[in-house]
Amino acid sequence: MARKLSVLEVFLIICNVIVLAVDILLLLLVLENPPGKGDGPFTPECPDISEAERIDCAPGQVVTEDACRWQRKCCWKPVADPKVPACFFPRNWGYEVTNVLTNASTGLTAQLKKLSSPSLFGNDIADALLTAEYQTSNRFHFKITDFNEIRYEVPSENTNIMNGTSEKSSLSYDIEVIKNPFSIRVLRKSNKRVLLDTGIGPLQFDQQYLQLSFRLPSSNVYGLGEHVHQQYLHNMSWNTWPIFTRDTTPTEGKINLYGAHTFFLCLEDTSGASFGVFLMNSNAMEVILQPAPAITYRTTGGILDFYIFLGNTPEQVVQEYLEVVGRPFLPSYWSLGFQLSRRGYGGIDGLRQVVQRTRDAEIPYDVQYSDIDYMNGSKVFTIDEQAYPRLSDFAKDLHDNGQKYIIILTPGIANHDPDYETYRNGSKNRVWIMSSSGFAVGKGYAGESVFPDFTNPASIAWWTQQVTQFYSSLKFDGVWIEMDELATVPQGANDNKCESNNLNSPPFTPSILNGSLLVGTLCMDTEFYSGLHYDVHSLYGYTMARATNLALNDVFLSKRNFVLSRSTFAGSGKFAGHWLGNNAATWDDLRWSIPSILEFNLFGIPLVGANICGYRNNVTEELCTRWMQLGAFYPLSRNHNGPEYRDQDPAAFGPNSLLLQSSRHYLNIRYTLLPYLYTLFYRAHTLGETVARPLVHEFYQDPATWAVHEQFLWGPGLLITPVLYEGTDQVKAYIPDAIWYDYETGLAIQARKQFIDMPLPSDRIGLHLRGGYIFPTQEPNRTTEASRKNPLGLIIALDYKREAKGQLYWDDGVSKGTMSERKYILYDLSVTSNRLQAKIINNSYVDPNDIMFTNIRILGMDKEPTDCNVLLNNNIIPISSYDYNASAKILIISNLTELKLGQNFAIEWKLVVSDLEKFNCFPEDPAVSEESCKQRGCLWEQATTPGVPTCFYDTIPQYAASNIQYQPKGITMDLTLLENSTSARAAAAPRVVSDPLSGKISSLKLSVTYHTENMLQVKIYSTSNKRYEVPVPLTIPLGTSENFLYDVSVKTNPFGLQIQRKSSGTVIWDSQLPGFAFSEMFLSISTRLPSQYVYGFGETDHSSFRKNMSWNTWGMFARDEPPSYKKNSYGVHPYYMVLEDDNNAHGVLLLNSNAMDVTLQPTPALTYRIIGGILDFYIVLGPTPELVTQQYTQLIGRPAMTPYWALGFQLSRYGYKSDAEISDLYSAMVAAEIPYDVQHVDIDYMDRKLDFTLSPSFQNLGVLINEMKTNGMRFLLTLDPTISGNETLYLTFTRGQEKNVFIKWPDSNDIVWGKVWAELPNVNVDGSLDHETQLKLYRAYVAFPDFLRNSTATWWKKEIEELYSNPQEPQKSLKFDGLRIDMNEPSNFVDGAVGGCRSDTLNKPPYMPDLEARNVGLNSKTLCMESEQILPDGSRVRHYDMHSLYGWSQTRPTYEAVQQVTGERGIVITRSTFPSSGRWGGHWLGDNTAAWDQLGKSIVGMMEFSLFGIPYTGADICGFFGDAEYEMCIRWMQLGAFYPLSRNHNTAGTRRQDPVAWNSTFEEHSRRVLRIRYSLLPYLYTLMHKAHTEGSTVIRPLLHEFTEDNTTWDIDYQFMLGPAILISPVLEPNTFEIRAYFPRARWYDHSTGFGNNSAGEWKTLWAPLDHINLHIRGGYILPWQEPGMNTYYSRQNLMGLTVALDNDGKAEGQLFWDDGQSIETYEKGNYFLATFRAEKNSLKIQILHNNFLSDTNTLKIGYIRIWGLNYTYVVQVFCTYNNQQFIQNDFTSEPYNQKLTIRLTGKNMSLEKLTEVTWVYGDVPPTPNATIVLPTSPHPSESSTETDTTTSTTFPNTTTPFPTSPPTANSSDVMPVTTTATETIPVTDSTSDPIPMGSTPYRTSTADVTSSTIYPGCVGNTTDGNKSSSMIDNSTYFVNPDAIIISDIAFIITETHLVTQNATIGYLPSPVVSVTPNTTNMITYALTATVSNRTAVKVLLLIPNTWWVL
Repeated sequence: MARKLSVLEVFLIICNVIVLAVDILLLLLVLENPPGKGDGPFTPECPDISEAERIDCAPGQVVTEDACRWQRKCCWKPVADPKVPACFFPRNWGYEVTNVLTNASTGLTAQLKKLSSPSLFGNDIADALLTAEYQTSNRFHFKITDFNEIRYEVPSENTNIMNGTSEKSSLSYDIEVIKNPFSIRVLRKSNKRVLLDTGIGPLQFDQQYLQLSFRLPSSNVYGLGEHVHQQYLHNMSWNTWPIFTRDTTPTEGKINLYGAHTFFLCLEDTSGASFGVFLMNSNAMEVILQPAPAITYRTTGGILDFYIFLGNTPEQVVQEYLEVVGRPFLPSYWSLGFQLSRRGYGGIDGLRQVVQRTRDAEIPYDVQYSDIDYMNGSKVFTIDEQAYPRLSDFAKDLHDNGQKYIIILTPGIANHDPDYETYRNGSKNRVWIMSSSGFAVGKGYAGESVFPDFTNPASIAWWTQQVTQFYSSLKFDGVWIEMDELATVPQGANDNKCESNNLNSPPFTPSILNGSLLVGTLCMDTEFYSGLHYDVHSLYGYTMARATNLALNDVFLSKRNFVLSRSTFAGSGKFAGHWLGNNAATWDDLRWSIPSILEFNLFGIPLVGANICGYRNNVTEELCTRWMQLGAFYPLSRNHNGPEYRDQDPAAFGPNSLLLQSSRHYLNIRYTLLPYLYTLFYRAHTLGETVARPLVHEFYQDPATWAVHEQFLWGPGLLITPVLYEGTDQVKAYIPDAIWYDYETGLAIQARKQFIDMPLPSDRIGLHLRGGYIFPTQEPNRTTEASRKNPLGLIIALDYKREAKGQLYWDDGVSKGTMSERKYILYDLSVTSNRLQAKIINNSYVDPNDIMFTNIRILGMDKEPTDCNVLLNNNIIPISSYDYNASAKILIISNLTELKLGQNFAIEWKLVVSDLEKFNCFPEDPAVSEESCKQRGCLWEQATTPGVPTCFYDTIPQYAASNIQYQPKGITMDLTLLENSTSARAAAAPRVVSDPLSGKISSLKLSVTYHTENMLQVKIYSTSNKRYEVPVPLTIPLGTSENFLYDVSVKTNPFGLQIQRKSSGTVIWDSQLPGFAFSEMFLSISTRLPSQYVYGFGETDHSSFRKNMSWNTWGMFARDEPPSYKKNSYGVHPYYMVLEDDNNAHGVLLLNSNAMDVTLQPTPALTYRIIGGILDFYIVLGPTPELVTQQYTQLIGRPAMTPYWALGFQLSRYGYKSDAEISDLYSAMVAAEIPYDVQHVDIDYMDRKLDFTLSPSFQNLGVLINEMKTNGMRFLLTLDPTISGNETLYLTFTRGQEKNVFIKWPDSNDIVWGKVWAELPNVNVDGSLDHETQLKLYRAYVAFPDFLRNSTATWWKKEIEELYSNPQEPQKSLKFDGLRIDMNEPSNFVDGAVGGCRSDTLNKPPYMPDLEARNVGLNSKTLCMESEQILPDGSRVRHYDMHSLYGWSQTRPTYEAVQQVTGERGIVITRSTFPSSGRWGGHWLGDNTAAWDQLGKSIVGMMEFSLFGIPYTGADICGFFGDAEYEMCIRWMQLGAFYPLSRNHNTAGTRRQDPVAWNSTFEEHSRRVLRIRYSLLPYLYTLMHKAHTEGSTVIRPLLHEFTEDNTTWDIDYQFMLGPAILISPVLEPNTFEIRAYFPRARWYDHSTGFGNNSAGEWKTLWAPLDHINLHIRGGYILPWQEPGMNTYYSRQNLMGLTVALDNDGKAEGQLFWDDGQSIETYEKGNYFLATFRAEKNSLKIQILHNNFLSDTNTLKIGYIRIWGLNYTYVVQVFCTYNNQQFIQNDFTSEPYNQKLTIRLTGKNMSLEKLTEVTWVYGDVPPTPNATIVLPTSPHPSESSTETDTTTSTTFPNTTTPFPTSPPTANSSDVMPVTTTATETIPVTDSTSDPIPMGSTPYRTSTADVTSSTIYPGCVGNTTDGNKSSSMIDNSTYFVNPDAIIISDIAFIITETHLVTQNATIGYLPSPVVSVTPNTTNMITYALTATVSNRTAVKVLLLIPNTWWVL
């Protein structure tokens, strides 16, 4: 039974329960809110933090969600990427600011208090202190320390602390402190960019865990070490890098290596702005890089002590950093030589053997090392006398040979040998690191060892003593120290030897190798003089190197020390170099060496290198070869390997090995460049610059360089590109944005700012010198001691400005204090203005060797210099020994003798620019002054040759090409504007002159597109802003072939594009010329041309087809300007064709519609200057001229197919008074039987010249049109584009306004008003007033339709429809067949607009091209340039850009409207054209003048428009302006009869000039030549078809057909109609014979059929006034047709074929036939196409296509004429018709004349059914009804059926407007002609062959005259045909052997008289007189006139039945 509790007991129990409850409660409170962590519970704030910005809350640990959320109180959100922390800090973690003290001049301090949050690693510091200092304008320092306790800090001696501070106003940064939670932000003041923001993560400050994160502005992070990073640019994807010095093998992975470097650099952007961050902390740590981008430092102790460095460039940041930690020491000159080392030479003999074989191999070699194998038992300061006896002698031998000796020292001192003095002395002085049990012991190379504490001053004295004593026995020259990570061997954890405490096992261990701080070193709790090993471990190598350097100061009192340390820390570079540790002989290690070398230059330790060929493993010869090539350019060039591996010194591979040869070669180059390298070290020492430099430091503007780590630079100038991969002889190398010269060849490479495949065979490494730099050199020798005695030199690599700079630092190479005592020579070297200046900056050293500069090599010298002189001591010394290589652009000046080191000197030269290489820099002012020229930055020289510019460009490029990408289908590249691209020579004055080149666009793109094998496109445009591009649609052919006819290469120095024809090697385009510019309103580019033979460019009045290359400039801008020399006219065609010297041809189109001019100069070259848009070139390569045209028209669009009737003759006049006048003209033409198809009416038909109206004077025009059309005629109306706005009931304008079709002012709804032809209502125009008065009084305001708009096209078509079919007044309907559109440039009678223009800049741009009215502005006679137009897509464009497209834009909707309203093909003839206008229209050559010179110019114009793809072209026959003269108009009618567009047109106020306006003779001449035209229309129509389908020319220059004959290249007063007809017109007055050229071929006179061969000869042709010379080319078959009054009738007539055989008896031809008027017959297949081929006595007709001719729609064949048969009778003719052969008996054979005429007139034969005609030669009598013409004289006459006479003309029996009988002829005009029966035997009658034959054969040779018999009454002389007047009297006559047959003017002797038909004798003066003299008088008169006029006229005398030539 239980005892009852007492009250006391109950009370006590209750008390205990209460106490327990309180304890539990307190415990819960403690767990919830630990002491010192705030007063309340903590709730994490976990907003949606992006993955990239998460800061790990459990570093190095794997935690669960519960542990994260409830224990750590962090945020939890796992993601798929395991690198992304799932447990991350909330936003409310960290510290808050409780107190801030700010000092504007020094900085600020702030007290920080820990926010309420859990502790991660315990021992949180509740109160911290932020101290911030504005140390300099570019350096900010802040540190966070314990507010209450002193913590370990890295000793201040490690940094050059500057006590000075900067005023805040001068700072380049701003600082912001955020209070809760605490964070600090550093901003760049200039752009407010946040550089560092710690707010991305919390400050964590525990006793042994410190953390701070920074958000960064970019991911371009470099630095942190030492690790194997594999690349220079850090990967920011969650990479953690431990920093804690460790002796471990450098391998891939995040392994902490020998050094500790917490510094990183961040490049912000392409401006180069950069900053660096340095954490002065030596504790074990790790650094985390994450993609925010952000960086987090986590360290295990010390404080957070940060330095922030701001720079404008990465290099400047490094300099700022080194100002804090110390700049690198200046190494001895010899230490830059090649060095050899290995562990395990096997003794002194092995060592000596290596040295000797290296010397024997003549390898430059300065330094020999000894590793620990020289020591006795691996104990430092001892020598193994057994293995290395007399080692001191070896050292002396090295010294005697100018070489140096380096020994190794390690820190481990063996403690197990009581006789080891080094140990004894150290123990005596207690210099060792201490442990809790005494001297800390570890294992070194010598076994168990103790380690000096180099922070202990006693240790430094002891170490100095040991070094000094050892030097006394062994004269070494430097020391390399190893194992100075405080490494112990073998590797392994010391955990079992170390006490378990928070130093050896801290709460947080960074991710270091093996996860322990104790591996491979002493315990962390061992003690140093300066603190715990835990804190100072990573400083050990630094302190040992410093101690060694101090010791060597006592050894080398006056000479510089050499210390090489494996373990480094910030500032180690002040006294030590570094090698990259015990690498391996692998390709990976070869590659990884470069990023590490670059990083150590970043850390301020530029004397760095890897063990060449690798330390571990046996190296292959290939790898060692490549490594020696690379190692030759390590700053520290040392070949070193480990024990037991093969020898790898270069000589070990054999005397003939590639490795040895390559090593020797590149080490010689290294030694050559040592003056440059030494100068770089000088700059590193004095300025803190890097030596081995990453590309990003120099080319930060280029993002492509940011990640380059397989190439590097020596300083700014030498680019080193090694081969880093096995089995490779090609490297993907990046070429930065500069000019680069191959070091070995001196040639500039073409690539720039791009990756290239650089070929590097086994013996090559890429070495390239940067343009703009000067490299001091020295002739190499085997050692630096020897080479320093050799002559110096300079390699000058010029930049694009022909400038360069550099320095040379020179001292004795070994002494201390050369800098402090200024015992050195310093040169500033520069090249500018063709002058090399070597300027002494310091000269306090005299070199004992009296060395001189003897050799200067200048690369990139683009011109040959003259007058080279040395300027020395105020003396000018001519240089006699120099060599210039023009192809390589290298100048070598050698054998200089006066330029002693230490003297100022200069070398000057002149660069002469030949006239041919001068490109105009001031095109707007030919008389520019020298001052103005130079102010623009150009060169000036007075010219002596007319046209040569006095102000011309220097060859200083404006742009550089870079990032050149060659692809299968083209090339792309960037063009970057070069800064200050004016040479110093030219920039002599401030720029005050207006410069159209200003506003240059800085970044361009150039693309080359290989469209087809024969066409490519070159396009240069802006990448930064969209510029206007021509909206003309092109037909880009799709090419599949890769067999391109061209090669394209990019030239970069200076920039240019070169296009070369593969087959010949001819360069057809080479824009590597000065003056390329691309600014907002000025574009210029020049190109060399392959020859002087340039054709094209228009529309301009050209006096010759071939362009004059003598400095001629042609403007192109559409303008209402009648043709006049050099004035820009109606159209714009920036297209040209060039004939190359080897007969190939190519064409170039610049697709740009802005105003421009083109200058041609005799270089030969051309220059385009354009005021807007882009450069868009299309190049076609033919290779023949005709193929060029076909390819061009394929691009721009094939020409429209004309209706058949459009090829008929046309009449027009501006000034018809009424429709009755036109009716009368028509009647007169019919009465005169002159063929005539088309009648035009100009704006006369309009009411007050308003479009779409009808004048009262033309009220019956519609009726007249309909009547004329019933007789087969066609009618064209004229329309102008402008629409009057001064009308009340003018529906055209009203509807236009409703549709918003008119051009308006920008940003306005106001129409741009002009004035043109339209007249005001209700005014009477007084035509006698001057133009300006009429304009003011009578002209209406007009609006200009914007034909680019879709709405305008719809409106325009509707207006045309109502013009055709007037719905309101049907009687006014005008059933036109086509339209002529005029004034569409657009023309304006006021300049710009009524009231003026609003933009001076656009109307008078900075550069005004060489145009008519240049002084007025672009708005002269047209619209204001600021007028706004709307493209179909709604884009707004300026008229400034679109102006020259106005006519083009009107033509298409007009053509479409014509076809829509007529339902037929129709034509449009437009005045203003642009490339592709030919797709919709033809063109007349404008308002020409009735002047003789216009005849020849019309031929040139037609040839040019043939090139331009507008074959339907012609001039106004007889001229538009002025009164035509009788003879000229006859000649022009003859010429115009062969224009494709054959129209006689003139203006009001001039005399009528139509054919019936003169006299009957004029009518007859016109009728005659037009009948020839009409007969040839089937041939012409076929040519038009081929132009439409193939792009062939119709009017064809001779050179198109006879390109191989360069005589034809200059011929432009003859032309061809297609390939077969040669036309040789008379183009000058009073001319009755002409010289004509006949290329190599057989040619037949069209009028006679007589043929002759030509070998390419000039002939004199008889050219009477009624005659034009036509010749048919052998080898062609011409379809022809009996002519009619118009084409309606002629198309119903019989067809004929003229077969003109060539010398092989062959010929061919084609016929295209359709209904002549339907739309797209070819495209729809509704046509007939046949080919004709004649050879071997047969003519075959092959039908290629027929969907047109049929039994109900036939084309009858009536005649076949075959010319050029052999001299044998044709006795039979067979025809195959409808697949049946029959004998054709009706033919005439003329064997002597080599002619056969077959008449099929009676057969009713359809051409499509006739398939073959054959003929048979023989001697048998002819077939019945056949005719044989027998010769009765040496020159048988042509059949009278071939002669066009008034008595032989007949017309078809079909209905015809021709009279049935000829009109009565005036007896003075026409005389009867009789023929003898013996001359011809007509087939039926004299009218059976109506084809007019008005041509004459060319002059025969002497051999053609078969007899010189002198007939009675005549005295003959056959030896001289050139007679003087004294030889001639009234009774003496002679036979002229140089005469020609005059067959068309027949002189026939009767018994008493000589009579002629229309005796229009050519030699008689005008007017021509008809004469009927007696024979004697006639001959006497003729000969006298001939001699006195000194002509070459010959008279044909016919004695009955005999031909005579006198």
